[in-house]
Amino acid sequence: MRTNRNLGKALLATVLLGLCGSAHAQKIKTENLPNFDLHVFHFGFLLSYNTSDFFVKLKPNAPFTDSLLVVDHVKQPGFNLGIVSSLNMTPNLSLRFLPSLSFQDRQLKYSFRKSDGKTTVFLKPVESTYLEFPLLLKLRSDRINNFAVYLLAGGKYSMDMASQKDVNQAIDDEIVIKLRRTDYSAEIGGGVDMFLPYFKFGLELKMGIGIPNLLIDDNTRFSAPIESLRSKTYMFTFTFEG
Repeated sequence: MRTNRNLGKALLATVLLGLCGSAHAQKIKTENLPNFDLHVFHFGFLLSYNTSDFFVKLKPNAPFTDSLLVVDHVKQPGFNLGIVSSLNMTPNLSLRFLPSLSFQDRQLKYSFRKSDGKTTVFLKPVESTYLEFPLLLKLRSDRINNFAVYLLAGGKYSMDMASQKDVNQAIDDEIVIKLRRTDYSAEIGGGVDMFLPYFKFGLELKMGIGIPNLLIDDNTRFSAPIESLRSKTYMFTFTFEG
């Protein structure tokens, strides 16, 4: 009888220790960076994969002008490198300034009908290296253990550091599509924050929609049929904040 009583006490102590250990493990799990949201400012860096494209609007009489059959726009991959600076205005709302260097590549594909009835195709790459200055509002949910989801919205000013607006357009095969040096766009997106032991890791997906017409119409047969070119960008971003 004494043996059974001692065994029961040992079993009860083991269960209590197990429950305490489990509670302690749960507490540790939910306390990665517990004071992160108490800081007013946060800094870090970002890496993005981007896909760039255009909204293309042709002039009403563009098809069959100078034997033009069709203009296609082909999206291409690129990447961004940037700095994250965040101002926490409330526990769930922050203002984020993300100066970045963005490498973007797009293509316009022209099909012309020649005098013999055959079709000739020109691929015109449009390469840009943008210095970007996005300013975004971030609305984040409360933390669930070490995770939170959020929405983003704001605007972005961009300056093309590789603009070819002054290139000589004398040779047909070497004609480039000239774009204005500056652009500004609206951005919208969302993502998830993961609070790790030493930093906060974020995954987000954004879309940027350009507002102004970027095309410089220098009256070549490649620019003349186009009424406007507006930028369109999709970005998948990794953020690292301390």
